[in-house]
Amino acid sequence: MNPIYIGRWRVDPIVRDSVEVPLAIPVARLARAIAAALDTAGPSSPASIGLILSDDAELAGLNETHLGHDGPTDVLSFPLLPPEAFPPHAGDSDRGPDLRFGDAAAFVGPPGRRPHLGDIVVSVERAAEQAAEGRGGQTGDVRWSVADELRLLVTHGTLHICGWDHADPTEEREMRALEQRLLGDR
Repeated sequence: MNPIYIGRWRVDPIVRDSVEVPLAIPVARLARAIAAALDTAGPSSPASIGLILSDDAELAGLNETHLGHDGPTDVLSFPLLPPEAFPPHAGDSDRGPDLRFGDAAAFVGPPGRRPHLGDIVVSVERAAEQAAEGRGGQTGDVRWSVADELRLLVTHGTLHICGWDHADPTEEREMRALEQRLLGDR
């Protein structure tokens, strides 16, 4: 697929052959959800981010390889920059020191090039199942459209790329509240 430009952001979508087309939501709408999350929580300069729409088999392999967990999951994020490369946020208790000029993680590449923030990989299969079975949403007990579940997952994945997490209860509350605000903006 072609890159999607929204404001300062370039979203590079890939839809795997294993994903049934047409999707429940246009990829451009998912890119807008990603751009909204980046506008709120992301870097100050133009950047790119990858979006890979896949299936349970790929997510299960990635989950095992990168997190050591068996089975598929709904979304995985692969940030290329440390959390300190992004603006601080409430509940970010494990944040390291701010990056300084010369830090390897502060390197953004040559002038005129967009840094790539990372990739979000979503199981469309898992999203459809969760939505249909009432296991969607932030609480895992929401029955809503596949489109809404996919919007939540790409928003969630984008926030992870931008240094947000939900391991700490305070940060989880803040992250969930931000997701709700972003999803309400539709």
